Amino acid sequence: MKKRRSFLMAVLFIEAGIVPFAASARAGEPVHWPQWRGPDGNGTTRARGLPSTWSESKNIVWKVPLPSWSAATPVIWGDRIFVISPESVSRSSDRTPRRSRGREGDGSDGRGKRAFASPGGDRLTLLCLSKSDGRVLWTGDLGGGNGFDPGRRHNMCTPSPVTDGRHVWALTATGVLAAFDMNGRPVWRRNLIEEYGPFGQMFTHGSSPLLVDDRIVVEVIHGTHAQGPSYVLAVDKRTGKNIWKVERPTTALQSARDAYTTPTLMRYPDRQEILISGANYLSAHDINTGREVWRANVLNPTQTPRFRLISSPVVYEAMIFVSGRRSPLTALRSGGSGDVTRTHVVWSHRRGTDAPTPVCDGNYLYVVEDAGRVMCIDVKTGHDAWPESARLPRGTYWSSMLLADGRLYATNQTGTTTVLAAGPAFKVLATNRLDDDYVLASFAVSENRLYLRGSQHLYCIGHKP
Repeated sequence: MKKRRSFLMAVLFIEAGIVPFAASARAGEPVHWPQWRGPDGNGTTRARGLPSTWSESKNIVWKVPLPSWSAATPVIWGDRIFVISPESVSRSSDRTPRRSRGREGDGSDGRGKRAFASPGGDRLTLLCLSKSDGRVLWTGDLGGGNGFDPGRRHNMCTPSPVTDGRHVWALTATGVLAAFDMNGRPVWRRNLIEEYGPFGQMFTHGSSPLLVDDRIVVEVIHGTHAQGPSYVLAVDKRTGKNIWKVERPTTALQSARDAYTTPTLMRYPDRQEILISGANYLSAHDINTGREVWRANVLNPTQTPRFRLISSPVVYEAMIFVSGRRSPLTALRSGGSGDVTRTHVVWSHRRGTDAPTPVCDGNYLYVVEDAGRVMCIDVKTGHDAWPESARLPRGTYWSSMLLADGRLYATNQTGTTTVLAAGPAFKVLATNRLDDDYVLASFAVSENRLYLRGSQHLYCIGHKP
C-alpha cells in the first residue's frame, strides 16, 4: 500500500502539517476493539486469518441469545465483550418484524425496511460477555425509559459503548451516560437530558461516544424537537465531570439540524481535533478546549431543509471524507482555521451514502449505499474505479463496512454479508447468510474472529476445523 501512495497525498501531508502514521502503530495488538469502528474509529483492522465464508452451520464458533435487539455494535477488550441491550420481553412481541411504508425525510427509501413491533423491555442494560464462549459475566443497569424512534427503526440502545480495558462507558438515547469498572461495579452516572434538556432529533439519539485519552466526547446535534442548542461535550472519564462544553451553531433548517453521526478523531503531530459532521457543516474542535477551529459548508450545498445526517466522517492521514445525505461525497485536506470551504476541498463526488460510514485504505475509498450499490473511489481524483453495475445482494444496508486483510465486509439488514476484494477490480469473494433478520450493528474484530450482533443473537465467527 505504501508503495502506491500518491504524490498528491504526500503534498497534502506537507500542506496540512501532518506527519503520516500507520494506523496499526497506534492500535497495538489486534485483540481489542474498544469502540465503534475499532481502535482508530475507521473500520479497519490489522487482523489476519479472518473467515470469508460462514453460515449457521459453518465457521460459527459460538452463537448466544441476547435479551433483545439493538443497533449498538459490541466492543471488545481482552477476553470481554460489552454490548448494550434493552431487557428481554416476550418473544412474540419482541421478535415480530413489520414492514414500514417509509415517508419523506425519515431515512426510508420506500422498499419496506424491517422494523419491530416492540422496542424491547423498558430497562436498558450493559452486558459483559466472555469472549471464549459468550456467557454473560455481569450486567449493569442503565435505567428505564426504552422506546422506539418515530420511524420504528431503532430503540434507545443505538449508541455503542467504549472501553479502555479498565472501565467501560455507555450512553443511551434516554440521556444516561454511565461508567462501570471491568467487574461491573458502577463508577459514576449522569443524565444529560436532565442537565441540558431533551435530545431533539426527530429519530432519537444515535451518536456513539468517543474515547480520547482521559476524556469521553459526546455530540448532541439536534434541532427538529430541540429546546436548547446543539452542543459538544467532553467529560473526565474517571469522574464524569465536565472538561468542556461548547455550543455548535448552524444555519440549517428543520430536520437538517439533526445528526446521528459519531465524533471522529483527527491527529496531528502536535495536537488533536474532534471532527463533528451534521447540521450542514463539518467542523473541527480543539480537544483541550472544545473551541471550533474550522468548519466547511460542504454537506448540504442546496440548503435542503430535510437533510439529517447519519454517516460519520472518515479520516485517513491528511484526508477527511464526509458524505451528505446520499450526496455529495466530499474529500477535504485537514488543517486550517475559520471557514475552509473554498480552500480545503480536494474533490466532490455527486453520489454519497446515507447510513453506512465508508472505509479507506489510502488508495481507495469504499462506499456502500443503502440500496446496495458499492463504489470504489480513487482518493486522488474522486473518480469511480468500479462500474455503475457494482452492486451487493438486494437489501437495505445500514451497517458500516469493515476492511480487513485486503477484503471488504458489507452486511445488510437481513443478515447477509458480502465479502469483496479491496482494490480497483470489483470482485465478489463470498456471500454469507445468517438467520437473524434485522442487523443494524457493524462488525467487531478480535484476533482472527468476527463478532456480529443480530436481532436475536451475538455471533462469534471464525475458522473451525
